[in-house]
Amino acid sequence: MTGKAVVVGGGIGGMAAALGLRRVGWDVTVVERAAELADVGAGISLNLNGLLALDELGAGAAVRSGGWRQRATSTLTPTGKVIARLTVSDPEFMPLGLPRAALHRALREALPADALRIGAEVSSVDTTGSVKLADEVLDADVIVVADGVHSRLRTQLFPGHPGAVYSGSTVLRAITEQPVELASDFELTWGRGAEFGHIVFADGLTEWHAVLTAPAGTRFTDPIAELRRRFDGWHEPISAFLAATEPEAVLHHDIHEIVTPLPSYRAGRVVLLGDAAHAMVPNLGQGACQALEDAVVLAAALAETTDVDTALARYDAERRPRSQAVARAARQASRLGQQLTNPLAVALRDTALRLVPTGLSARAIMRYAAWSPPALRPAGGKMVNG
Repeated sequence: MTGKAVVVGGGIGGMAAALGLRRVGWDVTVVERAAELADVGAGISLNLNGLLALDELGAGAAVRSGGWRQRATSTLTPTGKVIARLTVSDPEFMPLGLPRAALHRALREALPADALRIGAEVSSVDTTGSVKLADEVLDADVIVVADGVHSRLRTQLFPGHPGAVYSGSTVLRAITEQPVELASDFELTWGRGAEFGHIVFADGLTEWHAVLTAPAGTRFTDPIAELRRRFDGWHEPISAFLAATEPEAVLHHDIHEIVTPLPSYRAGRVVLLGDAAHAMVPNLGQGACQALEDAVVLAAALAETTDVDTALARYDAERRPRSQAVARAARQASRLGQQLTNPLAVALRDTALRLVPTGLSARAIMRYAAWSPPALRPAGGKMVNG
């Protein structure tokens, strides 16, 4: 089946959905309220499932060519003592680190320019298949709501749902101005109520992030100075990252998540995708990967039947259990990581991690990355590229 789709939201999930639908022959328009699609954001680490989804979307090669394979990952204490280390020998299973902007650009550039409506805000959607803009109504066979963690349209479609809530953690992140000498490709350091981590990029620069347990809305006049104070005495190269970063480059966001699962990812001819459907904390590195999975499954479902309702029911049945299970697991991981503040609990966690065999740790991580994408083949048509 082919038809016309409108995707609301031009982030990673929205662009991926548009690309997937075009790959199976659909006419797609992406509506994004931002006046321009600026290449902003810090870094991202893509696991195998996200990379396999990108392969089906036709963007895998472009993303891989600009990413850095994470061969070695470590978890440390603030003194620099290793509590867990994992080295991956098979390139196929290595996570890929790259700037978030590079991922977005690879998806965006695979779409024709006339598929994007920038600077247009959606006021409402109708579940029978229409999208209302300020001065226009767009008709569609399918509407994809991908307007992010604070989705206004999710509230419209499910008015009784509490939406995304503050997780208790706030994150500051940036990309260094110059390379910093490192011992691992991906690293996390856990302290009491704080985490510091980094991701290496192919150009030698590094994305670092600092997660703090703090009240919602906490902000700092000088974020670099505050982080120097907060992480004083922690191991290198943390201070080196801060020294290699301009204060104006620091992004600061509170982390929100959907704790109460949505009862459905569809309402009539409207489906929710990505953070609009299952916003999760970043502790498993699965937020973007789950959005990419969404995009592939939705496109495959619509390609394999002539009935929209059947396809959207299949999308909901496949995506809701898996993505909500990953979100729960990420929440549990956050409670055992940076959010721990009791000294005894922190010591017990660190000891337990040191005692876990490496193979068992690897299997636990791969559990959430283990996913086989459906093939995107249009029903009775030719694959569309770009």
